Amino acid sequence: MYPLEDIEVPENFIPEYPYAEYAGSDGTLRDEMLAPYPRTEYAVKKNRQEYYAIVSHMDAQIGRILDALKASGEADNTYIFFTSDHGLAVGEHGFLGKQNMYENSIRVPLIMTGAGLEAGKQVEAPVYLQDIMATTLELAGLKKPAQVEFNSLLPLASGKTDKSAYDAIYGCYFSVQRMIRTDKFKMIIYPAANRVRLYDMQEDPFEVNDLAEDKEHHGELLHEMLTRLIKLQKEMNDPIDVRPAFDNFMNDVPPPPLPSL
Repeated sequence: MYPLEDIEVPENFIPEYPYAEYAGSDGTLRDEMLAPYPRTEYAVKKNRQEYYAIVSHMDAQIGRILDALKASGEADNTYIFFTSDHGLAVGEHGFLGKQNMYENSIRVPLIMTGAGLEAGKQVEAPVYLQDIMATTLELAGLKKPAQVEFNSLLPLASGKTDKSAYDAIYGCYFSVQRMIRTDKFKMIIYPAANRVRLYDMQEDPFEVNDLAEDKEHHGELLHEMLTRLIKLQKEMNDPIDVRPAFDNFMNDVPPPPLPSL
């Protein structure tokens, strides 16, 4: 279905990500072992060809489930959530897997269908995958327990609001990556590398123009994003202190020798 000559490398493809080893995503990591280093265009095209084939296969199997649901007579009495736990890079930024904070990996598919939900409606508000759990509680007519930190998606899905329940989205990967994402900007910090990256997600959705390198013009924004990230870290009981790496980056301190990850 997907001839290799028709496959293109992604717009943000690079042969090697400069901070991969500091970010815990070196060549010994499972997903990242699926192609050689440096990445070649052929290897990336081959991986994307296989990925597209898997998507098509999955689509066919989901069709079988929906056909069976319709045959059972319960289709009109069922809410369906289609999602996954992560995306895959498949060549974007030189990664193949999920262990990074770029959109291709941290974003997941999220499709809902059921009574009262408009077909084809798209919602751009950022949410968490765990919001599905809170949504099912509301659908079941149950009160959300106090310990559930996430929020029902029904107000967004039904059109009652177009505003996210979250001012910003927080992301982490072990002790080596931290991320904050607002409607407009994303900041990634690599604590082990003294490195900060900043992207304008509206103007640069493929995340290729790192604004953090221009500290003179974006220093105030970087400090604002840091403050918001630290606030989210406290809410999540995150013990990793990103401030030394941030300060080192702002003072042009180079990455230290690679840590043992």
